[in-house]
Amino acid sequence: MGNTSCIFFACVDQASIGVVERWGRFEKLAEPGLHLFNPCAGQWLAGVLSTRISSLDVRIETKTKDNVFVQLVCSIQYRVMKRHADDAFYELQNPKEQIQAFVFDVVRALVPRMDLDELFEQKGEVAKAVLEEIEKVMGEYGYSIEHILMVDIIPDSSVRKAMNEINAAQRLQLASVYKGEAEKILQVKRAEAEAEAKYLGGVGVARQRQAITDGLRENILNFSHKVEGTSAKEVMDLIMITQYFDTIKDLGNSSKNTTVFIPHGPGHVRDIGEQIRNGLMEAASAKVNVE
Repeated sequence: MGNTSCIFFACVDQASIGVVERWGRFEKLAEPGLHLFNPCAGQWLAGVLSTRISSLDVRIETKTKDNVFVQLVCSIQYRVMKRHADDAFYELQNPKEQIQAFVFDVVRALVPRMDLDELFEQKGEVAKAVLEEIEKVMGEYGYSIEHILMVDIIPDSSVRKAMNEINAAQRLQLASVYKGEAEKILQVKRAEAEAEAKYLGGVGVARQRQAITDGLRENILNFSHKVEGTSAKEVMDLIMITQYFDTIKDLGNSSKNTTVFIPHGPGHVRDIGEQIRNGLMEAASAKVNVE
């Protein structure tokens, strides 16, 4: 709403402070509300200052210790102190320019002593140093510095591009390491699985052969006891020849060949039986040695 005044009275808004003069000389501060003046005695309202928090954005260009030019954007939040409003009214013609000059001075004295990476990591320390310096100076002129925020740090575009490329290269290197480790683990697990499969396959084959041997032994003994006049050797020959022809039959059914050449004649059949019997006897002998 602003302040309204006439010859005899004036109204000071909320969150504002008025400066009252008498014959051109400071007399007192006027709080928010309606105030009566005596113009005949030279009393009048010289001006009104807002006590709200104001914000000032300052953009500073400077150079870091590793010779990188950067732009820093600082946001300064300040206000007029009520008890020192007369200093703020009379001492400074343009407080924003004064604050900006001090910010330039402090930042350009501090940042050149820091590397670019250090500046990004310690921007809060830079803001703190600026706050301590400006708060001490501006307090003498009736201004309170509430906060200083380092809003942004903007390196040159070529520097940003180089930093992004370095970051991308590091991430690709790390990804390659992880990929190599994953492939290594996969190969190890595949080899372990293959070894375990071969071991289990061997155990299965051994048990299969043992079961076949036990079954043949029982068949031979049962046949010898039930059929009189037959020896164990004759029964073994009969079983071996039967299994031989069953194997040839399965081979013919499962193979794509239409013709299978097999030995024929009594002599060949006897040879086949002897070969099978010898193989089984060797397997039984190996089992006994193991036990």
